[in-house]
This record gives sequence, C-alpha cells and structure tokens, in this order.
Amino acid sequence: MKVWVKLLIGSIAGIILGNFLPQDNELVLNALVWLENLALGIGRYTVIPILVFSLTIAIYELRQDGRFWPLVFKSFLLIAGSAVFVIAAGIIAALLFPPARVPFFFEEQFESISLDTADNIIALFPSNMFQVLVSDGVYLFPVCIFAFFLGMGLSYDRSYTKPVISLVDSLSRIFYHIASFFSEVLGFLMISLAAYWAVRFKGVQQAEVFGNLITLLGVCSLVLVFGILPLFIHLLKPKANPWAILYGSLGPAIAAFFSGDINFSLPVLLRHTKENLGARRRSNAVTISLFATFGRAGSAMVAAIAFIVVIKSKSSLDIPLADIFSIGLRALVISFFLARHPGDGAYIALAILCSGYGRGFESGYLILKPLAFYLIAVGTFLDVSIASFSAYILARISGFQEEKSVRHYI
Repeated sequence: MKVWVKLLIGSIAGIILGNFLPQDNELVLNALVWLENLALGIGRYTVIPILVFSLTIAIYELRQDGRFWPLVFKSFLLIAGSAVFVIAAGIIAALLFPPARVPFFFEEQFESISLDTADNIIALFPSNMFQVLVSDGVYLFPVCIFAFFLGMGLSYDRSYTKPVISLVDSLSRIFYHIASFFSEVLGFLMISLAAYWAVRFKGVQQAEVFGNLITLLGVCSLVLVFGILPLFIHLLKPKANPWAILYGSLGPAIAAFFSGDINFSLPVLLRHTKENLGARRRSNAVTISLFATFGRAGSAMVAAIAFIVVIKSKSSLDIPLADIFSIGLRALVISFFLARHPGDGAYIALAILCSGYGRGFESGYLILKPLAFYLIAVGTFLDVSIASFSAYILARISGFQEEKSVRHYI
C-alpha cells in the first residue's frame, strides 16, 4: 500500500472517530493531547540523525563538485520569490473576498509573544558544539549549522577524512532506512492526530463565527497547491508532468496538515522527494533543510490573511494602502524567522503581526485562538507543499534529479 494511502486512511479514520467523541469531556481531551504528543514524538524521532548525516555528506559532495554555494543561492532565491508571491496572493484574496467579522472579545489573558531572534542566534553556537545533537528536536537550525561545519571539515585532507566520510555516508543511509520504517507506520499515528483535529474543528463549527475565514483559507491553499504550483512545474523546460509531481507530494502534505508540524513531516518529505520526485540526496538534503528553516511562506500568508480579518473585525474603515504594504512586508520578514516554531508558525506569526502593528491590536490574535489549530494546519500544509515542489524544481534545474515512474511511487 502506498504511504500516502496509509496516511489518508488513518486521517479519514481519525476524522470519523473525532466526530463521535465529545468535545467537552476533559478526560477525552487529555487523552487526545497525550496521544498527539506521542505521535509527534514518534514522527520527529529520526529527524536529527537524518539531518546531521545526510546534510553533512550532501555538503561534502556538493563542495567537492564546486556546486554547494550555487545551490544555496538558487534555494534562497526560490524561498524569497515564493514568499513574495504567496503572501501577496493571500493578501489580495483577503481584500477581494473579505471574510465576515469575528466578535472582538477575549477569554484568554494577553501574553506578549516575540520571535526571540537574539536568543535564537545565540543558540546557534552553544558553548559545547555537540550540545545541538542532544536538543529536544524542535529548533533544528543549530543542527544544520553543525552539519555545515562537519561537511566542510570533511574536505580538509582525504587521507585523514576518508574513513569518516565512509562512516557518515553509511550512517546517512542507515538512518534513512530507519526513517522509512517510521514513515510506513505513520498511518496509525494519523488516527489520533486527525481525531484531535476533528474534535477541535467540530467545536469551531459550532461557534459559527469563523466559517468565512475557514473557507477563504481552504480555497486559497487548494488553489495554490493544486493550481498555481503545478502551473510553475508546467513552465519548466524540458517539460514535466505537474500532476505526477503533485501526486508524489501527497504523503507529506497530508502529514503536514493534520500534524501542523514541519519537523513531524520532514522524514516523510525527504523520503517522498527522493523516491517519488527523484531528487538526489546531495540536492534534497540541502534544499529541504533550507526550506524547513527559512521557507515558511505558507504560514506567513495565513497569518497575513488572519491579521486582515482581525483589523476588519475591530474597525469598519478600509485598510490604508500603506498599511497593506506594511503588513505584507512584515509577514515576509517574519517568514524567515520561524525556524524555532515548527508546530505553531502561523499563529506565532499572527501574534507578531498584531504586536508590531500596535494601535490597540496587540492582543487581536486572541480572537482567533480557538481557530489556531486550523491556521497552523493550513500554514504547515502550504509550507511543506511549497518545499516539496521547490526541492523538485531545484534538483531538476541543477541536474540532480532522476525521472521516476509513477507506478513505482511509494
């Protein structure tokens, strides 16, 4: 059975189960939260070993060919370009089809939320280099920095590093196969994730105030993933089948939507881009790592749309053009600084937009707190889908892609 089919069946079973579970039973909710944490932990279990060894050997091989920095440059161009396009498209959609206002009341105590950029930079270089390998697996950028220096160091002197190169290469392949095993059993984990998602969604539907926003975000994400992204693939030369690429990306997209967590989706994403889309390891490991760290355009787009809803919910006046550009620019900047928030990026981005805008909107994000799980789900779905398509594009234009038959897709 295909991996995406397992994930889909598990998700459907979870949704059906969630619709029969009570949403106000504390015991049930606590059990679902525990199961969600267990599922996320299992999904993240192999992320750090895969990143350390696969990224290290990929950097070494690219550097030997003199192609590391060109690939990084192309990746950042695509990250920035996709962020500008996606955020702009989301803001335009929100202005053309404005959702209904949401009642402006707060049941939660206001808390100041920040990106802690200064602390995040300090965390990149702990006093003990190996400390990044025993982290909680949430903030992966320090792990990527570790792999970067290790990969660069392997080029020092082949007479000394050759045994280490062989060891790192072997460990990369070993942990890849371990991660492949876990991706095969994620379908069972999706039951608990989708059930908890369905319970929360049922509660949001009963509130009857978020319907328009839910529809707008759903339609925008589907148009982007099933319409615009395949169109970009269609424009590639030589021609590629965009629907085959979309089909090969379904597994990580499903995992991303119901988990709402980039790190949970990474092993599935790495496997699908390699075995379905044909992206070779040396390209795949680098581009996926960069997009997981800096490519959070989907989460930023969701935050920008939600913030426009917050503004319109409090004020009946039109948003000035200068403010629209300011919202888009700040959302763009925020998208590059969400590496420490793999599981709540869209909601954190919304909170930062509110606090940065001021004018009494500092706590505006709280009116959408009941919908936070949905904002995160759609944002992560877009982030992972964009990363998957981008990994294919970069591998193809860089000569690191092998054609795969659809019937051999996992």
